[in-house]
Amino acid sequence: MASKTLQWLSLVGIIWLQSVNGTNSNFPAYSSQLKQLLSMSQVQLNNLAFASDAGKLFGFFPGMAALYFPLWLVLLIGSVLGLAGYGLQYLFITGQISSLSYAHIFLLTVLAGNSICWINTVCYVVTIQNFPSDRQVAVGLTTSYQGLSAKIYTALVDSFTFSPVRRAKAYLLLNSLSPLLVSVMSALFVRGLNVGTGNNMKAGFVAMFVLTIATGIYAVASSFGSVSSRLPPLANAIGILVFLLAPLAIPMAEKMKEKFLNGEMKVCVEENGGDDVERIESGIKAEDNHTREDDEVCVEEIGAMLMLKRVNFWLYFFVYLSGATLGLVYLNNLGQIAESRGSSGTSSLVSLSSSFGFFGRLIPSLLESNLSRSRYMKSRPACIAALMAPMAGAFFLLLSTANISLYISTAIIGVCSGAITSISVSTTTELFGTKNFSVNHNVVVANIPAGSFIFGYLAALFYRREASEDGKCMGMECYRNTFIIWGSLCLFGTFLALVLHARLRKFYSHT
Repeated sequence: MASKTLQWLSLVGIIWLQSVNGTNSNFPAYSSQLKQLLSMSQVQLNNLAFASDAGKLFGFFPGMAALYFPLWLVLLIGSVLGLAGYGLQYLFITGQISSLSYAHIFLLTVLAGNSICWINTVCYVVTIQNFPSDRQVAVGLTTSYQGLSAKIYTALVDSFTFSPVRRAKAYLLLNSLSPLLVSVMSALFVRGLNVGTGNNMKAGFVAMFVLTIATGIYAVASSFGSVSSRLPPLANAIGILVFLLAPLAIPMAEKMKEKFLNGEMKVCVEENGGDDVERIESGIKAEDNHTREDDEVCVEEIGAMLMLKRVNFWLYFFVYLSGATLGLVYLNNLGQIAESRGSSGTSSLVSLSSSFGFFGRLIPSLLESNLSRSRYMKSRPACIAALMAPMAGAFFLLLSTANISLYISTAIIGVCSGAITSISVSTTTELFGTKNFSVNHNVVVANIPAGSFIFGYLAALFYRREASEDGKCMGMECYRNTFIIWGSLCLFGTFLALVLHARLRKFYSHT
């Protein structure tokens, strides 16, 4: 049976992978520069945002690969796909490749978007396997770090360049190299372990939550203009990297604890002939067997084909579409939205949305860890409904001309969409089981490219209708109709989430 040190080390590796895996989330930070460099229209730019999400349409490939191939190979395949997708785009905009058409750029973006699915699949599978008694908490905690990706990349880019043209190139270079480097570093210890179901990991998770919350507070504080203007960009980047290294303290502490206990047992053997050893070992076993009662109702394990025939799947599909996916579409268009309103703080907005998205992904794990799941966390669809209502309000708040409304709405949408994304992992296992999770969840998130295309293309059409002859649109009218439609769809999704909640309550009452 694997030691706790290896368990925590695998979790740290997954945190690092998730921290650099959200490469598509920093697209708004350089989309305006990319639009200018490649002389694209708003519709073409929106199509590139869709292409990044379209990679998830092929998310079943890594799901199937995880069933038959070693996880380290699945991880490296994903990072190499990202290297090719972003790396060739980088070589093109730096003039080292001159023969790429718009169609090539589109396909490369699809490839880069698909690479995220491969790394995500490995992270989910390893976390669920290595933390069977705390899988919901562990998955939510590690997933939260993907919400921090845009903040990390923005801090790194700000630390060595200020030129708008160079920023776009720097983002593409980091997007191509960072996941590969981190994957190679973590491939040795991000793997499935033979662990028992009774390990008491409560103290470790408490420490991990403290470190994670501190990381989020730093990320949020350094995103505000008043703080970021006083903090040197290089110091900001170093600070965020230090916080990412901090979780290493937990496996190190666990290793020291193991050495201490082994040394204590050795002394007992020499001095007392083994009687005390039995007492120490029995104490360790008692601690390891202290587990929380898992009062979740066990649902049947079903495959993807049977899942597609269930009403609950389609309700869940459209809830996700009008919630987390809609929030993602807003964040993809954040650069153009800010520019149309005359705001020059696109990087600050992207950092703000990333930081609040990080906290949003973390909140469900905190609740899962500290509240009684039988009383408070039984119905995840109800939690999703509670999050979608303020999201709808945030879209309508964007109709205000006040500049502060843009920041408030971005923060709310970041928190709520991040939380829904985190809860969705647990919801998939609650509805359809854990056995086929790697395939089932990739089928669920296939709604992201569909929503990205429909909602994003709709926004681009309204933008183009109000644009001047040079293709630019300035003013509140550029996205007014878009915000009204998005807010209404979010309200409709809230209703669907309540319907799914009612169906689950009826199912639980008969089991």
